[in-house]
Amino acid sequence: MFARALMVVALAGLLSSTFYLLLVGLAVLRFRRKRLARGGAELPPVTLLKPVHGIEPQLRDSLESFFRLDYPRFEIIFGARATDDPALAIVRKLIEIYPQVPVKVVTSGEPPWPNAKCWSLMKMVGEASFNHLVISDSDVEVARDYLRHLIPPLLEPGVGCVTTVYRGKPSDGLWTRLEALGMSVEMTSGVLVADMLEGMKFALGPTMAVRRDVLEQIGGFANLADYYSDDFLLGNLIAAAGYKVVLSSHVIDHVVLYESLRQSLAHQTRWMKSTRYSRPKGHLGMALTFAVPYGVLALLAGAASGRLWLGAIGFAVTFVNRAVLSIIAGWGAIHDQRSLRYCWLYPLRDLMGFGFWLASYLSDKIQWRGERYRFQIGGKMVKIT
Repeated sequence: MFARALMVVALAGLLSSTFYLLLVGLAVLRFRRKRLARGGAELPPVTLLKPVHGIEPQLRDSLESFFRLDYPRFEIIFGARATDDPALAIVRKLIEIYPQVPVKVVTSGEPPWPNAKCWSLMKMVGEASFNHLVISDSDVEVARDYLRHLIPPLLEPGVGCVTTVYRGKPSDGLWTRLEALGMSVEMTSGVLVADMLEGMKFALGPTMAVRRDVLEQIGGFANLADYYSDDFLLGNLIAAAGYKVVLSSHVIDHVVLYESLRQSLAHQTRWMKSTRYSRPKGHLGMALTFAVPYGVLALLAGAASGRLWLGAIGFAVTFVNRAVLSIIAGWGAIHDQRSLRYCWLYPLRDLMGFGFWLASYLSDKIQWRGERYRFQIGGKMVKIT
């Protein structure tokens, strides 16, 4: 009886994950039909906001890609807590190499808000020369035509924010490779399906383009100060204000920062907890999008019932399901060669992703930048003293 119940759950999971795979396929086809927008001399000047904090893997290459942008007029504002932040040493070297790029450096001091990035961004916006703002993380690497694709959709009537999907770029080792696969496949799948079914109601932190007036209308960064998922909330507030959030067809690279197993597990669990509190219903529904955990259940059910061959077939189907998902979402949508080359490895990442999902329900506490916080409904963080 127990073995039969396990097999029923396994089959239900196989069906739900297969249906999700079909949805991803449709969403990828829709995404690929989007036309890359290009601009010319009429493109408005842009302020790039780049918060930095310490040395990260491949930081020099990531920051330099923004100095090399092909765009009529732009400035870069770097924000750090203090002038002796080691990331600013790299910034100063790049300023010497690219003297033609207007650059400002803003130091914000110790943040009084839980979200230090938002505190820094508030200070940076005060120094911005232009009304079109592009917020991007320090671990992002972009192509020279990045702004030429990103800004035109923001000029369309009713658009308040433009954001992008991204390829995970591993820095070193197995764990960064697995986390990068999660970025390229799991994240891309979820975003494209959400955009297809209900439209974008959120933004993605690696790149968010907004206008100053829209940002002011939603209360600025002070309204995001107590939230871990400031990117989700920024897009959510803009959509709630009646503006469109547009998912650009342009794709960027996102460097994986956490090289050790412990760091990677902590980061991904923290992110899952944030999603649980920011989007509780959608997060609960994620259980139906995984595949390999149900394949493992099929194996257990097959072994318990004396029909191991049946369980092995179920597991094999879920393994192929996830390998195909890696190819469709990672390679088909965002042209990530690693998602094609390591599609056989993605089933392991799918199983790990399910583990992170389970872990998100075990505790409401996180540790972030040396401080401990507790999540509240809506994703707000409260410092634990």
